Formats: sequence, structure tokens, C-alpha cells
Amino acid sequence: MTKKCSFNDLGLSKELLAAIADLGFEEASPIQAEAIPVILDGNDVIGQAATGSGKTAAFAIPVIEKINAASRKPQALVLCPVRELAVQVSEQFNKFSSHKRGIIIHPVFGGQPIERQIQALKRGVHVIIGTPGRILDHVNRRTIDLTAIDIVVLDEADKMLDMGFRDDIEHILSLASSRKQTLLFSATMAREILALTKRYQKNPVHIKVSHEQVSAPAIEQLYLDVEPNRKLETVARLIDLYNPKSSIIFCNTKRRVDDVVSDLKNRGYDAVGIHGDITQDKRNRIMMKFKKGGGEADILVATDVAARGIDVSHVECVFNYDIPQDEDSYVHRIGRTGRAGKTGTAFSLVSRREFYSFKDIKRYTKAVIKRIDMPTDAEVEATRYAKVMDIIKKTVKDNNLAPYAAVLQELLQEDYATLDVCAALLKLYSEKK
Repeated sequence: MTKKCSFNDLGLSKELLAAIADLGFEEASPIQAEAIPVILDGNDVIGQAATGSGKTAAFAIPVIEKINAASRKPQALVLCPVRELAVQVSEQFNKFSSHKRGIIIHPVFGGQPIERQIQALKRGVHVIIGTPGRILDHVNRRTIDLTAIDIVVLDEADKMLDMGFRDDIEHILSLASSRKQTLLFSATMAREILALTKRYQKNPVHIKVSHEQVSAPAIEQLYLDVEPNRKLETVARLIDLYNPKSSIIFCNTKRRVDDVVSDLKNRGYDAVGIHGDITQDKRNRIMMKFKKGGGEADILVATDVAARGIDVSHVECVFNYDIPQDEDSYVHRIGRTGRAGKTGTAFSLVSRREFYSFKDIKRYTKAVIKRIDMPTDAEVEATRYAKVMDIIKKTVKDNNLAPYAAVLQELLQEDYATLDVCAALLKLYSEKK
């Protein structure tokens, strides 16, 4: 098993190390520790690692290090299967290049006016991050010259092939004939991917991170046996019991997302939803609310595709409302919590029909996923009152009560018992919460 190491040991510039320190990273993950030096040395790479392993940083950091900011030509191209991932990767590149002056990163994908992208490309871009279809659109318009690209990165190659992008990918790789490096990252190594590596890579270094290394010890993984018609009630009780500042509920279908959001809102929860049918502008607004937190949108309900690219450090709980259809999606989902050195909890609601799929997930991840029972009303109430009592004790300790004590004194002069007045105030506060 590969041990983690310090970023200081990877031969990075002080600018990259400063950006990494700003982001709060202290140690490189196994895929980062192995891939970064190999990429910096100019080798082609096959990186096999599941979502949640830190693979974006594994190629973003060395690519940024190799960029010549003095040249205005595109030097690196990153291909992603969906626009949400392209946005996330672009954000990561910008964060890691924050101390490198003059490096310009630009995402290009469908669903956005192409004219705006053309203007940005004309002004000069060092790293282009995009989806295969939109990249080829720009190639056909001659607004992107692939022959000038030095590095090509295929991120989540298996997903791109599953989505039918093989011809587009081959066309792009064949046009980028003068490239110095091709970096391919994938969770699996199917025959189609191996064919790509043989045809378009030069003596690639194969770096494989086992699933055991991808596990997240900061995440407590729990599951409940729940009938389908009891899932909403279960989620509501878990939210009441754990009271997370923010949480994500994953569903397998767009229709389920809409239904869960509607049902949660009817119960008084601040829930919002995102899926593929929601426009990009609206999705961006929803994500801004969720990232901001503070009670405006504490619960995000999402499908896997829509959630690709979510990078929010304050997510305390993840709920698998539906059990995901493949094991890698489970790893991706639970990886939305326990980020930036924080702890998190992942709950899976397993119906009888989903039990065998869930067994496969447990076998695949080799994780300890503990079974718990649905919280009772009494447990929820006890937790709620314990939290209220903690708030009251803190408020008393802060000792800024003079204006309120005067009002209370008036009530006591009307022959109300002190205990009854306090109980009434506690009741009003609890009902409000």
C-alpha cells in the first residue's frame, strides 16, 4: 500500500506549495504522491483511481507547474465527460494556480453561448477544460488549435467511453499530434481504454490505487433497512436527530429528486434540488445558495450526474435515498462529506429490493458499514431538547440578559409561577425550531 507523503517532498515550486497550503492540504494522497513526480518528468501516465481519491489534483498540480505563462497559446487540454465535472476541474485548476501569475484557465462546454467562449479563447488561454463535443465544435470553427497542445488529459475516461464519446476522443487525440504528454485517468481499465493507451500513449507509466486506499476514514458509514414508503420519514427523523448544518440527499432519478424536494418542503425543511433537466443558470444559483449555507438551503437533493463537481467543505451528512446503481457512485457520493479534514456521516436507506446491490457495494469498498435502527420519536425529541438546553446554558453564561429579565419580572409580578413561565418560553422556542 502506498504511503502518503508531504507535498514538500514532490519537487514543487513555492507558488504551488503556497496554493496547496491555502487549501489546507498537508499530505498528498496515494495517487497524487505517485503521479505528480512522474508527470513532472514528462512521462505519459495511466492513472487508475476511483472518484474521491484526489485524482484531479494529481494531474492539475503538475500541469500547472509545466505551464509557461509568458506564452499566450493553449498548452494543456483536459477532457471531461460532463460539464459539471469540467466546471469542478476548472475551479480546482484556478485554486492551484492562485499564486502563479498570468496563468489563464477556461472551461468550454455545451449549454453556454459559444460566442463568449470564442472571445475568451481569442484573448489567450493556457489550459482548456471541456467536454469532447464542444471541444470539437471549436476545432471545426478553428478557435482551438489542437496541434499546439503540449499535454492532453482524459479525466474519467471510462465515463466518456460509456457515454459514447470514443470517436470524438480518438479524433481529438489524432489531431493533437504534437503533444508531449497524454495523461489518462479512469476508475476502470476496460478493453476500450487499453486500446486507446496503446494507440495514443508512449510507454505510459501505469499508476494504480486500490480501492482500500480510496476509503475515507473520516466518514462514518451507516445503513438502515427501510421499506420504500418509509424512506422520507426516515430521512426526516435522521435530519432531526443529527441536525446537520448542511446535507446532500442522493436519488437515482430526476423524478425522485423533485418528489423528495417537494415532500421535504411540505414538512418545513429548507431543501433544494438539482438534476439534468434544470438549466445551468438555475443550477448555478441553487449551488450558490447551498454553498453559502446559513439556513437558505441546508439540504441539497441531487442525482449523480448533477452532483458531479460538487465541492462543498461544510457538508456534514450524505443520504443515499436510493442505493446507487454502481459501486463507484457510492464512493463518489459519500466523498461529498468528510472533506477538508472534517468528519462526516453517510447514511444508506436500503429496501429489500436494493439489498443485494448494497451487499456488492460493501464487498467492493471493504468498508465497515454499521446497521442502525430508524430513530424513534422519543429519541428525536430527547435530542432536540438536549440541544435547546445547551443553547439556554450558553445564553445564560454569556450574561447579556438584563432587558429580558425586566420583561420576565413583569410576568412574575402577575402571580405566574417561575417554572410555568420558563416552561412556556421553552415550548415556544422548541415549536419555532
